[in-house]
Amino acid sequence: MIGGRVVDVTAIVGFSTGQSVYAEALVMTAIEENIVLAVPSAALVRAGALIPYGHQLGMNVLLGLPCTVVDPVDTAQARAVGALLLQQGDQPRGDIVAAHVVHCAQRRGWPVVTGDPEPLLTLDNSIEIEISS
Repeated sequence: MIGGRVVDVTAIVGFSTGQSVYAEALVMTAIEENIVLAVPSAALVRAGALIPYGHQLGMNVLLGLPCTVVDPVDTAQARAVGALLLQQGDQPRGDIVAAHVVHCAQRRGWPVVTGDPEPLLTLDNSIEIEISS
């Protein structure tokens, strides 16, 4: 079975801006060891909005790597992410981006690399977390 990591917004931004040594080391290790980096498309959108002008090249490098795959929000994933947000009642609870990251981690059985685990653990406290700060 192929192993990998799911990267969230903070890991994408941290790598792209050079602010996270952990994220940079993860990417280098992924290249050397053929570890897949799954990028949830919802996280990619938010990261794109948060990366300061002049640092877009870092995101382009990450997305251009042969070990990087973008997990789209297709029909099945949209339904699963919506169900995840509704798991605690009649009103959606949580952030759509965090829910997509959690769903990707659940589906793949991989840890999430993040600098902010709280929104993810609120949705599923059983997912494995690697802190990227």
